[in-house]
Amino acid sequence: MLKIIKKLDIYILKKFLLLFVGAFCICLFILMMQFLWRYLEELVGKGLSMDIIAKFFWYMALTLVPMALPLSVLLTALISFGNMGENLELTAMKSAGIPLRRIMAPLAIVCVALMCVSFIFQNRISPNAQKQLTRLLATIKETSPALEIPEGVFYNGIPNVNLYVKHKEAATGMLYNLIIYKMDQGFENAQIVVADSGRLETTADKHFLKFTVYSGEQFENLRTTTGQLQANINVPYDRETFKKKDLLIDFDSDVDLLDENMFSTMAKAKNLKELNRGADSLKTVADSVGKNYYKNYYDHYISQTDLTKSDSIKAEKDARKTKTDISKIFAELSAEKKLEAVRKAKQETEQIKTDLEWEKPLTSSGYLDVRKHKIEWHNKFALSLACLFFFFIGAPLGAIIRKGGLGFPTVISVIIFITYYIINTSGMKLAREESVDVWLGMWISTIVLAPFGAFITYKANKDSTVFNLDNYINAVRRFFGIRRGRMFNRKEVIIEEPDHEAELKTLEGIVERCREYIKTEHLPYAPNYIKLWFRPVRSDEVSDISHDLEECLANLSNSRNVKVLTYMSNYPEMYATAHLSPFRKRGINIAVGVLFPIGLILAWRIWRFRIMLYHDMRQIEKTTEQLKQCI
Repeated sequence: MLKIIKKLDIYILKKFLLLFVGAFCICLFILMMQFLWRYLEELVGKGLSMDIIAKFFWYMALTLVPMALPLSVLLTALISFGNMGENLELTAMKSAGIPLRRIMAPLAIVCVALMCVSFIFQNRISPNAQKQLTRLLATIKETSPALEIPEGVFYNGIPNVNLYVKHKEAATGMLYNLIIYKMDQGFENAQIVVADSGRLETTADKHFLKFTVYSGEQFENLRTTTGQLQANINVPYDRETFKKKDLLIDFDSDVDLLDENMFSTMAKAKNLKELNRGADSLKTVADSVGKNYYKNYYDHYISQTDLTKSDSIKAEKDARKTKTDISKIFAELSAEKKLEAVRKAKQETEQIKTDLEWEKPLTSSGYLDVRKHKIEWHNKFALSLACLFFFFIGAPLGAIIRKGGLGFPTVISVIIFITYYIINTSGMKLAREESVDVWLGMWISTIVLAPFGAFITYKANKDSTVFNLDNYINAVRRFFGIRRGRMFNRKEVIIEEPDHEAELKTLEGIVERCREYIKTEHLPYAPNYIKLWFRPVRSDEVSDISHDLEECLANLSNSRNVKVLTYMSNYPEMYATAHLSPFRKRGINIAVGVLFPIGLILAWRIWRFRIMLYHDMRQIEKTTEQLKQCI
């Protein structure tokens, strides 16, 4: 075993696993914040205790672990291989004869292990966490809100109490100019409290609200001898003046969890065995309901006719044997009979349609539950497999891009994961709506991204530059003719000084050739469209001029004269063939010329390069004259 595991494997595993722990914590935290944001409105203002909040975060973290694992594998693979590529570690390994697939091998084994861990986690731990989280959210949703008493209006958020507060201080919790209507003993025995100020707080057992009021009066109706209030009788009341008074109001702020069995039927709260058993039982129930509806309507239809069920079947068979034409029989009826038959058929059809639409939700909900169970069954496998194919996306992509750190790899991983999430969510929605088969909807994200992972893994093993950003930037520069300026610096060590006179004569010869080419090719003017596409002529004259110029400048770069080097920096880098027909094969040029919009656009680009070449040759002439005076 020790011989199989090399030092290189240990080095790679250390780098990967340390990054994986950090990436997993970051990804889980981001997913938890996203989940918390969805339910923030239901949590705020509930007066929840710390143990309830801790349970909520704990179960939320457990339910999001299967989603955080693939994202953290993708991010870790991108960063680790990007770092090794940026630090030339991958180059050193490849130069030692170690291919990329061998470098990825130990990490692939780790990702297979993570895939198994993800599946076991989803099958054993996640179902109970989903059930407990849903139970907790449902309980919190039904919990009475914490007291947020507004100013200037009557507040009825406390059971059997109406409260008016003119002003309150948030810092001290004091309420001023209070009017309290306390009706916990019935409307006829209402207690009215008017106070200068007060404070509201919850008792230690959280079963009562303690209202401490200062400098006020309390009024309470007293029952008559009959116990009834009548309009023509003065109702006695009790009046009390106080400096301080405590009022207790029933208000249970404890969170009583709902029954756990209420959430045991959810698809997300079941393991594989329970999902299979639940899907079969639900399908059996839904089929039986559908068959029962069919039997009831068929019996109802037979009962509306003069035939028995066996007679109707016999009549149908006889009609098929004799090939009875219903339209012919209908045509032989009188006008009144036709109208009556159409009216009766329409009436019965509308009745059946109405009944079926009324009963459709029951059968549809049954089959929807079946699909939910199948979706969850496939999701456990698909989400586990994502850990593996995300590695085969992130590792080769990091090796190709060769950018480490948390910047560029994070952006790439987020884009890839969002793409996966959108495809997966869309497929799940289509499967739930029965627009596609459940297996196709749940595996469509894997079907789309797995070939992409295989492709870039192949390209990375072949040292392809297909994802090298610099190549695309240079291609864009070449297409639009964007060039970098030359820069010649004086060399520290010069073995042999160039022959300035000889090189100057060479440059003068290049200038003469440039003048001749400008004259013969009419460079400042637009190219002839017919000649450009249908009679193209390839010329290597500009390529020869550019080659001779670069050779001459390379010789002059050994000069000790700083002014010579400064003037040499003014020579342009020439595009040798961009002003000619772009394709060497005549047939392709003719095809492009026939496709007029494309040919016109390319002709405009060629004209732009002809003007650029004209200015370059004029610049060569001007710079050579300056260099001649300097020498």
